[in-house]
Amino acid sequence: MVSEFRKIANQQFSPERYQAFLALIEQGCPGQLEFRISETPVFMSKELKHRLVAAGDYIVDFIAQPGFKALTEAAIPANCQVPNESDHPEFLAIDYAICADSEGNLTPRLIELQGFPSLFCFQEWFSRLIEDNLYVPPNYSYLFGNLQSADYIALLNRTILGSFQPHQVVLLEIEPKRQKTRIDFFCTEMLTGVKAVCVTEVYERDNMLFHLDSEGQEQRIHRIYNRVIFDELLARTDLNLRFDFAKSYLVEWAGHPAWFFRVSKYLLPFLDHPSVPVTRPITQLKPAAEALKNYVLKPLFSFAGQGVVFDVQQKDIDAVPDPENWILQEKVFYAPAIKAPDADVKCEIRLLYLWPKGDPRPTLCTNLIRLSQGSMMGVRFNKDKTWVGGNTAFLERD
Repeated sequence: MVSEFRKIANQQFSPERYQAFLALIEQGCPGQLEFRISETPVFMSKELKHRLVAAGDYIVDFIAQPGFKALTEAAIPANCQVPNESDHPEFLAIDYAICADSEGNLTPRLIELQGFPSLFCFQEWFSRLIEDNLYVPPNYSYLFGNLQSADYIALLNRTILGSFQPHQVVLLEIEPKRQKTRIDFFCTEMLTGVKAVCVTEVYERDNMLFHLDSEGQEQRIHRIYNRVIFDELLARTDLNLRFDFAKSYLVEWAGHPAWFFRVSKYLLPFLDHPSVPVTRPITQLKPAAEALKNYVLKPLFSFAGQGVVFDVQQKDIDAVPDPENWILQEKVFYAPAIKAPDADVKCEIRLLYLWPKGDPRPTLCTNLIRLSQGSMMGVRFNKDKTWVGGNTAFLERD
């Protein structure tokens, strides 16, 4: 976004240097990268950073309000109730499109939010790899506030481990070695010592949960770093589970499943802020047919953009089987914010927060970005394009 630094980074770019950087990722995380890394990080001015922080603070204030649980109780489906919910979400991820205001200034517009872990560990390892090998302007950091890398890793460990040792905690996922985000699981073990375990490997006994470690030794699970998406879990009728999510065990959660539902698109109709597009349930908002072009149709509880209808027609709304679980969101128009050598590129940034037990509020820590030349973010809209994919924003320090 800062033109002088963008120019320097573009001048230093070459396909050979890009491939060499990808080789460094493969060397550090062999066989783990399953998504596209864009050709460049992004450099954001302190003015844009301040707008992002203010927009995020509004949402954090909303989530931290005393009556938040009562407000969002209906968000949790009856078949997704899990005991031992924590007092607050340990992880927050808030996605903003980078747009232009009426005066041409870059400004954030909310896309969606989730009370669920994102690439918290991979982004730390990856961002330091960028610092060591690519151009980063002086006085720019991927971390917010005055955080340094060691501070962030300590906060990450406190949030994931709680009061336990790494061998007493598991990263719980469905077939973790097959997940597209498995590189984050690899980095989680590097930074915290916590290993990924498949849901089918966990079993119950005497109201406790166990698994066998890599040496075949039984380990009791005291804390679960949850990466299970219930959409996928409910769809996988082939899984042979040996414990019941609906049963209360002597175990703590880091990222309790309830927060995936509470902090989600379910919240969008409640939010009123300049950074938040108008969003209403389709049962309440009934725009004229010609006005539908100004909205996006979204299911409340989906992940990674599944089910989103960008070019909405009345037949799409009429076909919705459960209208109470769908919203119409005012379209957001991304600015052509990144000047690539051969095209203008759109940018979306995800703000990543950690909220360990005992802290009064979550801490805005780091970020990830996605770049796109398509009509939307995501692989299917950017096939055969370059300068698209995931990366990191480096932000000007105050």
